[in-house]
Amino acid sequence: MTRTTLFAMCTALPLMAAGPLEWRDHKDGRVELLENGKTALVYNYGPQLKEGAPENRRRCCYIFPVMTPAGVSMLDDFPKDHYHHRGIFWAWPHVETGGQDLDGWMFPNLQNRFEKWVTPPAAKKSAILAVENGWYAGEHKIVRETLKLTAYPSKGAKREFDVELKLEAVGEAVTLRGSAEKGKSYGGLSARFAPREQTAILADTGAVTKDEDLVAHAWAELSALYEGKRAVLRITPDPKGAGTPYQWCLRPYGFVGASFPGRTETVTGYTLEPGKPLRLKFRVTASDAN
Repeated sequence: MTRTTLFAMCTALPLMAAGPLEWRDHKDGRVELLENGKTALVYNYGPQLKEGAPENRRRCCYIFPVMTPAGVSMLDDFPKDHYHHRGIFWAWPHVETGGQDLDGWMFPNLQNRFEKWVTPPAAKKSAILAVENGWYAGEHKIVRETLKLTAYPSKGAKREFDVELKLEAVGEAVTLRGSAEKGKSYGGLSARFAPREQTAILADTGAVTKDEDLVAHAWAELSALYEGKRAVLRITPDPKGAGTPYQWCLRPYGFVGASFPGRTETVTGYTLEPGKPLRLKFRVTASDAN
């Protein structure tokens, strides 16, 4: 064995040991998941603000971007028509506690804050990131949020990851409600899509061609062309969290939301009790398509 060959083998070992999935903390409030050195997704744990966006839209604690295996970015952040929309996020327009009706959707009086890593970023076959955040009304913490993000190595044209949320009231009970306006059901886990062409929304019951609210589906997805490349993002909730199939908020302008708790004649909200956390789980699939 020549000295050159031995040196080449030794320098290759760290790359082999790193594995296909690797977290990189940019120390600017963003932690990036790389697969074979390319961006898979980014979790924004610190406050972010896009140039040109209003200061009151600064926010943290969401996922953006998400890339398909071929490198297509389907999501949007700080879109001008809805500056508060942010990649994949979870929020409620009515968060009621102690006689207050707070807004976690537009967040004028309720903000998320990163508090600590539960499972710090690490490289492994199944890349797991767990973080504890707080929901704050001013300086008063009302909800403890634990996010567990589990990403898997891509398979062909498909990338998948799980989003698991644990929400627990701190001190007093907290009630979550979606939009109360007629024709709206925003509130829950949501995805906002980037500018695109040939948009198509599909659910387990078939194609959705117009605005739809509070219709039960097992899953929903949006497919479109992004600079000539077709890609699909699907959200599949675990129905155990909702107790029944999720109702949805679906918008051809580029929004897919798994509404929770939805709205029926008997259900208008969900109350978080101290010591009794709510657990919600979703599978997100980002795929390249022909």
